[in-house]
Amino acid sequence: MTMRDEERQLREKLLTAVKLLEDKGFNHASTGNLSCRDGDEILITPTGGNSGNLTPGRIVRLTRGGKVVGEGIPSSEWHMHTAILGAFPHANAVVHTHADACVALSCLRRPIPAFHYMVAGFGGVEIRCARYATFGTADLATSAVEALQGRTACLLANHGMIAMGKSLDAALAATIKLETLARQYLLALSAGEPVLIDEEEMSRVGARYGNYGVGILPG
Repeated sequence: MTMRDEERQLREKLLTAVKLLEDKGFNHASTGNLSCRDGDEILITPTGGNSGNLTPGRIVRLTRGGKVVGEGIPSSEWHMHTAILGAFPHANAVVHTHADACVALSCLRRPIPAFHYMVAGFGGVEIRCARYATFGTADLATSAVEALQGRTACLLANHGMIAMGKSLDAALAATIKLETLARQYLLALSAGEPVLIDEEEMSRVGARYGNYGVGILPG
């Protein structure tokens, strides 16, 4: 397979992922953005991109420093994508959404604690909420990288969520699992105060996942 074929496949996968997230109601209109590593550079969805207007050719190529290679205007959150892929060399894809339950919790600036054992699958005893920073800024990128240390996903205060993975499929899976957990946590909170799993048990669960504290899920 030539490099050109590989790149086209990545671009097609990004388009498929954009539509999947819209079909699930995680993103609407031009909200959210995705990226993946392609060799030493990055492919990212463009500003204003959605499933109705995207083509493989509209996906933007960036250097690791964020410089556009060729044509196109990258997502306004390109700082966050390049910073995450630069800070976590084992991550090959990043997914950012405005999924409802994640947004709701992010507006409370509330992390997702160990109310369910699956929280350990994200690399620790809680899924953090990154400190607030203006969208599309390098400060938000720094905030996200801070919150992702030892994790595969985090909430973004008053904004949404972001996840990373060894592949685009892995990052999408983490995104879907995170929104599910966020919704379940909100449901539990509506009925009372959830009983949290203690750190010792979460350590055992994390060891069973095989990724406790690593920050990148297998696959």
